[in-house]
Amino acid sequence: MSLEEVYKRNKEHRTNRAGWLRAAVLGANDGLVSTAALMIGVAAAGKQDFLITAGIAGITAGAMSMAIGEYISVRSQNDVEESDRNLEIAHLAADPEGELQELQQIYIGRGLSPELALQVAREMHRKDPLEAHLRDELGQHPSTKARPIQAAAASAISFTLGGLIPFVGALVPVLGSKAWSIVIFTLAGLIVTGAVSAQISGSKLLSPTLRVLVGGSIGMAITAGIGKIANISGI
Repeated sequence: MSLEEVYKRNKEHRTNRAGWLRAAVLGANDGLVSTAALMIGVAAAGKQDFLITAGIAGITAGAMSMAIGEYISVRSQNDVEESDRNLEIAHLAADPEGELQELQQIYIGRGLSPELALQVAREMHRKDPLEAHLRDELGQHPSTKARPIQAAAASAISFTLGGLIPFVGALVPVLGSKAWSIVIFTLAGLIVTGAVSAQISGSKLLSPTLRVLVGGSIGMAITAGIGKIANISGI
């Protein structure tokens, strides 16, 4: 098999999508559920006049919060990776032979004989010892490296797109009731989000879709109940 064929096969894997896919799915799901829950809660509380304003505020605040939260979270992961990298550089400088033996033990643990493991470890150290330790000892790889800006952008955009679905439902009451219209539009959006997530990640369709649908429905039901209580209580 040629290197070009190996490269093509590697591109079929979806591990390199994990960072932005997680942020995008989380953002879209959160945009759908939080915006719908907010608007349904306002509607259930009898505050129909504030429904559209609440939706706009929820989408804007949520998208900014998701973007900042994702950036800080993933940037912290970058800091940990960089700290481990610097520590490994120091270890290689202070005790290269000990690091060689450590790499040998890793390969032995993966099934190689001690002799072959030592030979492989020496070849790796001859080429790029730091890369070998980052990959095989710490699990760091360029394709899975955390990318904070990418995650923040994916999260903010997907949250906004997700939040617009229940917002449109409030503008186009299909059953004469804004609350029920929001619910219907949101459920449809959750199904689409789950299906797209399954397609991008390469998993089966049913399980991710049901997970997203059930979780979102529970969130909307709880918020509607709280809004109803607030309405009855006159809050």
